[in-house]
Amino acid sequence: MATRLIVATTNKHKLREIGHILWGTSVRGQGSRIKEDGKTFEANAIKKVKAIKLFPGEIAIADDSGLMVDCLGGKPGVRSARFASPPTAENLCRKLLCAIKKAERRTWNVGRGARFVCVIAVKYPTGKIKTVRGVCRGKIIHEMRGKHGFGYDPIFVPAGYRKTFAEMKPAMKNRLSHRAKALHKLKSII
Repeated sequence: MATRLIVATTNKHKLREIGHILWGTSVRGQGSRIKEDGKTFEANAIKKVKAIKLFPGEIAIADDSGLMVDCLGGKPGVRSARFASPPTAENLCRKLLCAIKKAERRTWNVGRGARFVCVIAVKYPTGKIKTVRGVCRGKIIHEMRGKHGFGYDPIFVPAGYRKTFAEMKPAMKNRLSHRAKALHKLKSII
């Protein structure tokens, strides 16, 4: 692995998660004002990683992630972080729960299946870029529960579990999450 890993983010929660999952790696965040206007997670991650300037011994990564809800046709998707304003966990979750209720009224038996998706783009010192993808399937519950995590964590229960990501200890979430799955794939290519 490179001496230093530069992460294209100013999100302290995301940086902390990456640091915990990739223990033993020197991780540093680098913010940028990249407009996330891609139509896919891959497009946004690649756009962000391309903006990072590397020094010798560095590798850059950037991720784009979001929640895709089945009954909403995959929304909020790439717009997950911008689904509500301001994008606090409470605002995001409440707006999503309201949208799901409306979908349930329109369609009988739509279900609450969902999946978190994370795409990580890695940029090597040569300029070459690769991507990896992690997915965590689960469901959306009816109310917010838990105090850990961020974003939609209080309403997402991963498949096979009863607790939301926000109710789980960070170490447990970091074993199951979409970001953890993508980061484990990333380990094999850097």
